[in-house]
Amino acid sequence: MTTVIDLGEYGDAFRRDPHPVYALLRERGPVHRVRLPAPDAHHETWLVVGYAEARAAFADPRLSKDGRRIGVTFLDEELIGTYLLTADPPQHTRLRSLVSRAFTARRVEEMRPRIQRLTDDLLDAMLPAGRADLVESLAYPLPITVICELLGVPELDRAAFRKLSTEAVAPTSAESEYDAFVRLAEYLTELIEDKRCAGPSGDLLSDLIRITAQDGDRLSPGELRGMAFVLLIAGHETTVNLITNAVHALLSHPDQLVALRADMSLLDGAVEEALRYEGPVENATFRFAAEPLEIAGTPIAAGEPVMIGLTAADRDAGRYPDPDRFDIRRDTRGHLAFGHGIHYCLGAPLARLEARTALRSLLERTPALALDGPPGEWLPGPLMRGTRSLPVRW
Repeated sequence: MTTVIDLGEYGDAFRRDPHPVYALLRERGPVHRVRLPAPDAHHETWLVVGYAEARAAFADPRLSKDGRRIGVTFLDEELIGTYLLTADPPQHTRLRSLVSRAFTARRVEEMRPRIQRLTDDLLDAMLPAGRADLVESLAYPLPITVICELLGVPELDRAAFRKLSTEAVAPTSAESEYDAFVRLAEYLTELIEDKRCAGPSGDLLSDLIRITAQDGDRLSPGELRGMAFVLLIAGHETTVNLITNAVHALLSHPDQLVALRADMSLLDGAVEEALRYEGPVENATFRFAAEPLEIAGTPIAAGEPVMIGLTAADRDAGRYPDPDRFDIRRDTRGHLAFGHGIHYCLGAPLARLEARTALRSLLERTPALALDGPPGEWLPGPLMRGTRSLPVRW
């Protein structure tokens, strides 16, 4: 009989710091049957905590992202529609090809001056006070402004959108999660229709509405809603956590902060180590066994859910020696913070650009930057890894 490990039994300590629990699980083996903590305590899933096994699972076509293949649907699919994170090839291949025609590396690079300007403006407003909540003052407003400008979301809608998106990815209750998805679906449907009627305007969502493949293929209304959803949600929620977690890690490790200040050529390494050490996504969204399979000798029955632990895998000593040490000079190649394989994060280049810009500018303008108390509450649920606030002073 399979032993089910109830992660909820570890209480709030698990939310604040799951790494000791994941280390204990890795000692016992790379794959475990777990019951998720509240508010997802009704979910049982297989959890992959070993690095090699996680990387292999990402590339295993028997693990489906499309729950409908085994008769399962979730709120996002029911209310938003199919999108990249809920599709398998060939549908996923088609969707990614269409969005890649508009969301190009050149488009991201062209945003560099605007991202720098936004960062400078936020720091201009923040610095005179001498202390601030980094999340409210920089880590949140930068990526939400960038992604909303990229997609063409009106400025007046952004505060309301923030509340809905946070509740969707880190729900406080099943009821509030359902309400958030209903309202997001309604909002995105209206936004797309407004842009369709308005005609070309140069933003990414308008381009996606009009993008056409060589064979005449285009995104359907439901696919457009799903694409807008994943770009908006993934395009800012993860980057908020990346910037916040990176600053928290640096300020909690003064030797690494001193090294970075002395040599800003280490900045890229600092961002990558922050991604490995305390990445913005704790676990990848569910996959489902489309057929019976084994992961590291553990049998997984057809239809069973599988969750790949990004946080757990990236602290595997078999891949990263002394994994609990934050070291900005570490060789972090192969970390799984953005996933792996065909579902590798489409927005990774944009997230990296924003994080590098924010960190460089913040450190250059605050020589005495320090923590001003403990971080705020860690986000609930198994998906996101970040705090609601981070008090700092300078």
